[in-house]
Amino acid sequence: MTDPSIADPPSPYLGPIAKPTPVARPAAARTKMLLDAPIFTTLLRLAAPNILNLIAFVAVIIFDGFFLGRIGTDALAGASLAFPWIMLVLQTTNSGMGAGVSSAVARALGAGKRERADELAFHAFLLALALAAVFSTVMLLAAPHIFGWMGGRDRMLMDALSYANVAFGGAVSITVLNLLGNAVRGTGNMSLHAGVLVGCVIAHIGLAPLLMFGYGPFPALGPAGAGWGLVIPFGVGSLIMIFYLRSSRSIVHLNFRGQMPRWELFADILKVGVPGLINTSITNLSVVVLTGIAGQFGPETAIGYAMGARLEYIMQPIAFGFGTAIVAMVGTNWGAQQYDRARQIAWTGTATIAVLCGTLGLIVALQPGIWLGLFSHDAEVARVGAMYLRIVGPVYVCFGLGLGLFFVCQGYGRGFAAMTANAVRMLVSAGAGLAAVYWLDLGATGLFAAIAVGFCIYAGLTALAVVRISPPAMPSAP
Repeated sequence: MTDPSIADPPSPYLGPIAKPTPVARPAAARTKMLLDAPIFTTLLRLAAPNILNLIAFVAVIIFDGFFLGRIGTDALAGASLAFPWIMLVLQTTNSGMGAGVSSAVARALGAGKRERADELAFHAFLLALALAAVFSTVMLLAAPHIFGWMGGRDRMLMDALSYANVAFGGAVSITVLNLLGNAVRGTGNMSLHAGVLVGCVIAHIGLAPLLMFGYGPFPALGPAGAGWGLVIPFGVGSLIMIFYLRSSRSIVHLNFRGQMPRWELFADILKVGVPGLINTSITNLSVVVLTGIAGQFGPETAIGYAMGARLEYIMQPIAFGFGTAIVAMVGTNWGAQQYDRARQIAWTGTATIAVLCGTLGLIVALQPGIWLGLFSHDAEVARVGAMYLRIVGPVYVCFGLGLGLFFVCQGYGRGFAAMTANAVRMLVSAGAGLAAVYWLDLGATGLFAAIAVGFCIYAGLTALAVVRISPPAMPSAP
C-alpha cells in the first residue's frame, strides 16, 4: 500500500511527472517522518548517528598528528602539507558531491519517484569512480610541486609525498564509500554510513601504528603507513556499502544490470554536487593558501597556523553531522512542495550548527592549550597557534553559520550562491592577509585578523543567498 505522504504530485522542477511506484512500508514510514514529525526532535534524531561520524573525523585528525609527531618533526610537518589535500578528498565526496547525491535521492523520494532514486544510486557509483580517477591522477602528478610551494623541503617533502602518494593512489576507496553512503543518507538513514565510517577509523587506529612503526612481520613504513592505514579500511567499507545497497534491506537499490548512464540524472546530482565539491575544495584550498602565506614567516609559524586551523576540520564534521540531516529533511519537504516547513528546518538546523561551532571557538580562544597541546610542545608553535585561536576563535560562530546555510542550499537543490560566498571568503582572507603582511607590515597578527574578517563575510553572504531562494514556479493551467 502506498503511503499518502509520498503520493503527492512531484515538484515541477524535478522533470516530467512519472507514475509513482508503490513503496515498501519502511520507506514510507521514514519519508513520513521527514515530512510530518516535529522539526527539532527529528533533526536531533537524524543527526545523532552522525556524532559517530564526527568522532571518526576527530580521531583521524588527532590520531595521525599524534603518531606522526612521534616519528619526528619532519614527518609531522610533511603530514601538515598533505593533510588538507587528503581532507579535500574526504570532504568533497562526503559533504560536497555526496550531498548532491543525498539531495537528489531525498527529492526523488519526497516526490514519490522510487525508481528514479534507484537510478540515482547507480549514477552516484559512476561519479565515485570518475572522481577517484581525477583525484588520483592530478595529485600523484602535482603533489611534489604543490608541497614544494607550501614550503616542503628535503626530508619534510619526502615524508609528505610518502604519506600522500598512498592515500591518493587509493582514493577510490574513499569516493565509493562516501558517495554510496550519501545515497543511503538521502533516504533518512543516517546510521549506516556513520557506523561504517567509525568502523573504518577504528581499523585505522589499530592498523596505522603497526604500519608506521613496524611490528613482527610488518616492516616500518613511516608516514606511508598512515596512508595505508586509511586506504585499506575505507576499501573494506566501500564493499560493505555496495553489498548493502544491493540487498533487500535498502530503500534504494544499486542495480548494475540493464542500467545506462543518463545525463538528466547526472545533472540532478551535479547541480548540487558540483557547487558542493567546489565549495569544499575552496574551504580546504584556503587552508593551503594561508599555510603558504604563514610559511613566509618560517616553518614554526606555518605549523602553528596549521595546528590552529585543524580545529576548522572539527567544525566541518560538526556541521556535516547536522547538515546531512538538513539536506534530507529540506530536500524531502522541498520535493513534496512543503516549502514553509522546509524553511523552518533550514533555520533551525543552521542555528544549531552556529551555536555549537561558536561555543567551541570561545573555549579554545580562552584556553588554546587544550587543543594545541595535543600536537606539539614547541614554544614558538604554541605561541603562534594560540594567537590564531584567540583572534579567530570568537568568530567561529560565523563559520558555523556559513557551513549550515550551505547545507540548506544543497537541500533546496541550489548551491552556486553559497559556493560563491565561500570563494569570496577565501579571496578576502588571502588578499587582505597578503596586504596585512607585505603592505601594512602587521605580520601574522594581520593575517589572522584577515581570516576572521573572511569568516564574517562568509556568514553574511550565505544568509543572503538563502533568503533569496524562492519556490519553483507552478506550471500554468492548460
